[in-house]
Amino acid sequence: MKPVYIRVLSLCLLLIFLSGCLYPESELAKNQSPNELQIEQVQSAVDKYKEENQGLVPIKTKPNDTPIFQKYLIDFTPLRESSLLTEIPGNAYENGGVYQYTLITPDDNARVKLIDLRVTEEIRKVNVRLDIYRNKHLYPPYGKEISDGVFLIDYEKLNLDAQPVVVSPYSNENLPIVMDYNGKLHVDYRIDLANALNEYEHDYQEGDDIRYLLAENTPFVPAYSLPYTIKDGEPVFNETKAEAR
Repeated sequence: MKPVYIRVLSLCLLLIFLSGCLYPESELAKNQSPNELQIEQVQSAVDKYKEENQGLVPIKTKPNDTPIFQKYLIDFTPLRESSLLTEIPGNAYENGGVYQYTLITPDDNARVKLIDLRVTEEIRKVNVRLDIYRNKHLYPPYGKEISDGVFLIDYEKLNLDAQPVVVSPYSNENLPIVMDYNGKLHVDYRIDLANALNEYEHDYQEGDDIRYLLAENTPFVPAYSLPYTIKDGEPVFNETKAEAR
C-alpha cells in the first residue's frame, strides 16, 4: 500500500505544480492583449474623476518637453483612492502587463489609450547600443537620410545584424527605428498611417498632424513618433511641426 500511496501523492503534487505553471501562462496571454472592456472601465473612471475634480484628470507629472503621446500617463492611485476603479487592469504595466494607459487631448475630450511597452523595450535595446557608440564617437551612426533630418541607422556600427525594427501594435508589420539629427530614436509609422488614411474617414490637409488618425481610431497611440502630415494622399514627415512630437 505504501508505494501506491507515494505514487498517488506524487501525482497530486505534480498536478498542483503543473496547474501553478499553467495559470501564469494564461494570465500572461491575457495581459498581453488590449482589452476593450478594461479600457472602457478606465475611461468611465477618468470621466467621473474629471467631473468630481473641476476638470482635472488623473495623470502623472511629466516634463513639458515629453513627447505628446507619452506625456499624459494615467495615475491609477487617485482613481482607486476615490473608489472609481476597484482594481488596476491586468494588462497595465502597474499590474505586470505590457501596456501603459495614457490620455489623448486631456484638456478637452480626454480619451483613454494604450502605449505598447514592447515598442518601448525595443527602443531601449537600441538606445543601449547607441549610448555605447556615442561614448566613443562624436557623431551618431547616421545611415541613409530618408527625409529632411530623419535617418536610418547605420546598424553595422552598432553591431546589429540588420536595421532595427519594432512590431507595430496596429498591423504587426515591422516598423523601422529611425534617428533624428540629435541622435534621438523614433519609430517610423508611415506604413500604418498609409493604411489608416485609406481605412478611416478624415478631412486632414497638408500641414495637419495625421498621427491622431491612429490614436483616435484604435486603442493605441503612436508612441516614439515624429510628426507626420499628408502630401499627395501619402503620409510624410512633417518637419515644420517637429516641436510637437
